This record gives sequence, C-alpha cells and structure tokens, in this order.
Amino acid sequence: MLYEYKLDINAQISYARQWAFRRNPAFTDFEELGGDCTNFVSQCIYAGGAVMNYTPDLGWYYISQGNRAAAWTGVEYFYSFMVNNNEQGPFAQEVGISRARPGDVIQLGNSRRFYHSLFVVDTSDGIRIASHSNDAFSKPLSDYTYDHARCIHIIGARKQT
Repeated sequence: MLYEYKLDINAQISYARQWAFRRNPAFTDFEELGGDCTNFVSQCIYAGGAVMNYTPDLGWYYISQGNRAAAWTGVEYFYSFMVNNNEQGPFAQEVGISRARPGDVIQLGNSRRFYHSLFVVDTSDGIRIASHSNDAFSKPLSDYTYDHARCIHIIGARKQT
C-alpha cells in the first residue's frame, strides 16, 4: 500500500542554499555531460524527503553516474515522470507559472524543446530560483530569457507502508 506525504520544503531550500554554488560529492556533476540543472533539482526534491522510484528506465533514482534513471537528470524525462507518476516517489502536476510556490520546478524552453530546470526557493517578491548550469540561488526568474516556461508543482511523494 502506498502512503502519500508532503515534502519538507524548508529542507529542500536549505539544501539548495548549501549546494547552489558547489557540488555535493555524493552525486556526479553532470555539467560537462550535458548540464547539471535537473540533477540539482532532483537532489533538492530528494533532500525534502522524497523516496526514489527504482523502476528500470521509467523511475526516478540515482545510484551512480552509470546507474540512474533518465528522469533524475533529463529535463523532459523529469517532467514526464513527475506528472505521470502514480507509484512510489515524488509526484506533481503542471500549473501556470503564476501558481509557482517554493519547492516547485520551473522548466524553460524554446521553440524546439524544454532545456533547463530551476528550483523555486521563494515567491514572496516574484519567483526566485536556485539552479546549476548557471549556478544561482534566489535569482529572479525575470533575469532569464526564454520562449516558454512551465511550472511543475510538486504535490508530495508516495512510499510503501
């Protein structure tokens, strides 16, 4: 049986603050392997208490550089996992950017694809984000240039009881 629970947003934001300008040695730095943005976002969500989903190919997990789900590090795979997950692990829904809240994820895109993931850390005075691949903490979303943006509202997580 699956149990649903809320994630600890304060723990997520603390993690983002601690690692926004550094790399946690427990995880591979994918900066030179296509970018580290979604890896960092996944780490923030995990730091809030989300459990990993070890489903081969379709899950959300990280064991090592060579043993991880595409959803842990890939922008489109992350989105697909979060909004479609009905099993163990975090789950989400896409909402309008104006509904972004701390703990959510913003993804930026151009006319061809979504290419960058940002972790929302504050919305009290506009949307402020933390990220890798252009390292930042509490940077205004308005500082970015993009054609499209989507907000992935992280509802919570599920785990086996």
